[in-house]
Amino acid sequence: MSTILLDVADINTFYGPVHILEDLSLQVAEGELVCLLGGNACGKSTTLKTILGLVRPRTGRISFDGVDVTSKSTADRIRRGIAVVPENRRLFAPMTVLENLQIGAYVRGTPDPADLERVFELFPLLAERQAQFAGTMSGGEQQMVAVGRALMSRPRLLLMDEPSMGLSPRLVEQSFEMIAQLHEQGVSMLMVEQNANMALSIADRGYVLQTGRIVLSGPSAELTSHDELRRAYLGR
Repeated sequence: MSTILLDVADINTFYGPVHILEDLSLQVAEGELVCLLGGNACGKSTTLKTILGLVRPRTGRISFDGVDVTSKSTADRIRRGIAVVPENRRLFAPMTVLENLQIGAYVRGTPDPADLERVFELFPLLAERQAQFAGTMSGGEQQMVAVGRALMSRPRLLLMDEPSMGLSPRLVEQSFEMIAQLHEQGVSMLMVEQNANMALSIADRGYVLQTGRIVLSGPSAELTSHDELRRAYLGR
């Protein structure tokens, strides 16, 4: 049985008096790709922010690699091996591709050339464009930089926030092919996504979030065939 890497148990997160996440629980095992599905304003991004420690839950517990990190800082969680590819990439536009990648290794101190080589093997285009300013790249190319930047920290768990956001259908397909490739290499991932069809096609398991509550969960094949999910998210 795979080791549970991330264990989120009975989380309740508030923004002021507004109850955003209600008794939310989910898990990600070593080497697993898990997707968190849901529409706009259902709490997906807040879930990632809570896991990262950017938002603190009022109640509940978050464990990472067997350690309770509920009260730990975001910096501590990153040092323990959590990395994020944020929504809309959020690169440093006036900096080069190489500089953006090197920033991803700051938690490890001096960037390791072997880590950079791994990123360039995964994304040969970035090796060719390492002197280009990140802000001049296309959306799909910026996604490569954002993923490469996260990988530079050698993460135990990669959080991906809406990887298809703002991309054309062709680039969405390329983005998910890239995520599937990372999964094949054994990278553990929790992916927040609205595109249920694409997410479930590559994920091992999924959770469906509605108004801050998990309403469905299970293996991807099981969720794909679920009547309610098909009607609500898969357009069938």
